[in-house]
Amino acid sequence: MSRVVLQDLSDGSTRLVAAPAPAVGRSGVLIATQASLVSAGTERMLVDFGRASLLGKVRSQPQRVGEVIDKARTDGIGVTVDAVRSKLAQPIPLGYSSAGVVLEVGRDVRGLAVGDLVAAAGPHAETATVPVNLTAVVPAGVAPVDAAFATVGSIALQGLRLANPTVGERVVVIGLGLIGLLAVQLLQAQGCLVLGIDPNPDRRRLAEGFGAATVAPGDDVEQAAAAHSHGRGVDAVLVCASTTSSEPIHQAAQMCRQRGRIVLVGVTGLELDRADFYEKELTFQVSAAYGPGRYDPTYESGGIDYPVGFVRWTAGRNMEAVLDLIGSGRLDVASLVTHRFAFDDAPDAYQALVTDRDALGIVLTYPERAATEPAAGELVARRLDVRTGRAASGQARLGVLGAGNFATQVLLPAFRDAGATVDTIVSRGGTSAAVAAATFGARHASSDAADVFDRPEIDTVVVATRHDTHAGYVERALRAGKHVFVEKPVAIDAEQLADLRGCIEELSTAGGPLPLLGVGFNRRFAPVTRRMVELLATRTGPKALTLTMNAGAIPANHWTQDRAEGGGRLVGEACHLIDLARFLVGSPIASLASVGLDQPGHDGPTDTASILLTFDDGSIATVNYFANGSKRYPKERVEVFAGGRVLVNDNFRTLRAYGWPGVRTSRVRGLDKGHAACAAAFVAAVRAGGPPPIPLAEVLEVTEVSLRAAQLH
Repeated sequence: MSRVVLQDLSDGSTRLVAAPAPAVGRSGVLIATQASLVSAGTERMLVDFGRASLLGKVRSQPQRVGEVIDKARTDGIGVTVDAVRSKLAQPIPLGYSSAGVVLEVGRDVRGLAVGDLVAAAGPHAETATVPVNLTAVVPAGVAPVDAAFATVGSIALQGLRLANPTVGERVVVIGLGLIGLLAVQLLQAQGCLVLGIDPNPDRRRLAEGFGAATVAPGDDVEQAAAAHSHGRGVDAVLVCASTTSSEPIHQAAQMCRQRGRIVLVGVTGLELDRADFYEKELTFQVSAAYGPGRYDPTYESGGIDYPVGFVRWTAGRNMEAVLDLIGSGRLDVASLVTHRFAFDDAPDAYQALVTDRDALGIVLTYPERAATEPAAGELVARRLDVRTGRAASGQARLGVLGAGNFATQVLLPAFRDAGATVDTIVSRGGTSAAVAAATFGARHASSDAADVFDRPEIDTVVVATRHDTHAGYVERALRAGKHVFVEKPVAIDAEQLADLRGCIEELSTAGGPLPLLGVGFNRRFAPVTRRMVELLATRTGPKALTLTMNAGAIPANHWTQDRAEGGGRLVGEACHLIDLARFLVGSPIASLASVGLDQPGHDGPTDTASILLTFDDGSIATVNYFANGSKRYPKERVEVFAGGRVLVNDNFRTLRAYGWPGVRTSRVRGLDKGHAACAAAFVAAVRAGGPPPIPLAEVLEVTEVSLRAAQLH
C-alpha cells in the first residue's frame, strides 16, 4: 500500500488516499519517497482553483468557455453538464518535486540500482513511479530534504538557460517566490548582478542575503532598474511572478535595453504591447518546466534520452546540475524552507499554503525506509483491499484493467448500471485504481494485472488500457477461461490479429464453451441506430451509406497517433464507423479502398481519410474520418440511401426520414451513442451464457478491414 496526496477539483479539499504501489514499467523507477517539496506557486494556484465556485472556475479559464459552448451545441446541455461535473469530480495527485530511495528499476533502466538516493519529478506519495529521465542521483552529502528541491530548481535553471546570461550582465528577477529566489542564486553563481522585485519584505531580505539588490513593486522599479544598469537598461528579465496581470511583462519591457531578453518562468497575463517590443527589438520566450524532454513521450515514458552532444541540458541533466550546486554550497535551499510537516499531516500543509501567504518552501517528510532491496515478495504491495462483499456466482463479476477518464466516466458507470459487480480495478500507477475502486464499490484496487487474471471469483475482464495492450489482454483472459469486454480496437496490427485468431481457433477446437468476447462497438446499440435498422428492414436491395466523423485535430505526439502504442486513429476510432456500416448493411464487407489527406507538420499515421467499402450484397459505404474540421460542427453524421428513401442520423441525437410515409423526425433526449446498452447487452450475455452481442466473426472482420485501411497510408 502507498498513500498519495490528492486534491478534489470540485471543492479544493486535500486528502491522503491509500492506493496500491504503482507498477514500475520498463523505463520507470519505483521510489520510496523520503522528502517532497510543495511548490508554493503552482500548488497554491491549484488549490485556489479547486476552492473557487463554478463561476470562479470559469472566470479563471475563459479559454475553456468556448469549448464547453461548442460541446453543448453539438452534444446537448445535459451531456455537457455531466461531462464538466465528471471532470471536476476526478481528484488529481499533487506534487512534482521529491527525493527518495530506489526500490525497483524497469527492465530498460541503466545506471540506477536499488538503494540509490535520487531526486525525482515525483508526486507527494509514499511510493511513486517516475520516468528514469526525470530522476537524478543525489551526490554524497546532500540530504533528501535538500535534494527534494531539484525539480523546482530545474525550472528556475531552465529559465536561465533560455535567457542565456553571461558574466557581468545585469538581470532582473520579477517575483521572489520559491523559483524566483532560486533564480537569484543561480544568476549570482553565473556571475550576474541581480535586481529582485517583490512586494514581500521578507523575501526581499532573503534575496539581499543572496547578494541581490531589491525593490518593491510600489516603488519606482524602472528607475531602480536604470540605476542597476548604469542607465543602459538591463540585459535580461526573468518573470517568476504568478498573477493574471500583464503588468510584469510591460515592466520587463520598459526595463530592458535594446535587444534585451525576457523569459516568462511563472504565470502572468499576456496582453503584450507591440510598441514595447518593436522599438527595442526585444526577445520574449516562455520557459516550459524543467527543460528539453519534458512533455515528450519518447523522453519520458519511452526512456530515450537526447544525445548529450546535441542537447547538452535536458530536464534530467538540469536536475543533476541543481543537485551539484546544492552539494557544492553554491545553491542554498535550506534557508527557503518556511514549514515542515510529516507526510501524515499533508492536509495541514495545504491549509498552511492557503492561509499563510508568506509560506515559501513547504517540505513534507516521510518515514525512513531501508535503502536495501527487500526480500522477494516484499518489495511493494501491488493490491489494496478496499472493502468486503461477495457477488452471486456467475453474475458478471468484473476485473477492470485501466482507470482512465473513459473507463471511469463511461464504461464503469455503464457496467454498474447494468448490474455487474466490480471486484478489482487495476491501473499502472495504482492511485487512479484506488479512487475508482472507492467510487464504484470495488473490493480491490491494484497495480498488477495478475490480480485480475488470477482471482477465480472474477469471471469477466474489462480491458480499458492503451491500444497496444488490448490483444494480449484479450488472449490472456480467454485462456484463463474468463469472458472479456475490450474497448476498441481489438488489435492494432496484423500480427496481433493473427495471434488472436489463432488463440480463438485453438480454444474452439479444444472442447468446452469459448468465453464471450465483447467489443466496445457501442454505436450499434444507440437508440437512433436501432430505429434505422427497423426501418431499413422494410427495404430490399443494396444501400449506399455515407458515415462521417468530424474527429478534430489532436497533437501529433499523442499516444493514439503512435503506430506502436495507439495504432493510429483510423485503427483506434474509424473502426467505429466501419463497424456501424457493417451493421446497417447487414452483409459481409467484400472490398475496400482508402485515400488519405497529407497534412503539413503531421508525421504520424494519416488521420484524415475516406474509406470506400463494398459489400457482398452490392451495397457501398464511404467512411469519412476527418481531423481537419471545426468543433462547432456535429461530431458524427450517418446517411443511408435505400430504395428511393433516405435516413439521416445527426450525431445520434436526431433521426430524419426522407420519403418514408408516416415516419416523423425523432429526437433522443440527450446524446446517446449506445454505451449503456452495449454494456447491458454484454452483461446479459454473460449471465445467460448466450452468444456475444456482436458475432465474433463480425468483430474479426471489422478489425481486419480497419487495419487494412490504415495500412494503405
